[in-house]
Amino acid sequence: MNPEIEFELMKNHVNELRQAAAEHRRVREAQRDNKSERRSVFGKRRSS
Repeated sequence: MNPEIEFELMKNHVNELRQAAAEHRRVREAQRDNKSERRSVFGKRRSS
């Protein structure tokens, strides 16, 4: 295969992986924020 094409394919794949990782991070942060909002005052105090 042409080295330039291979390089472009690898770059594209890396970009897709980066985007997926960033999206996954955002989802995890949103889930963590939602959990902390749902926790009661007593639960917050106990975990601190």
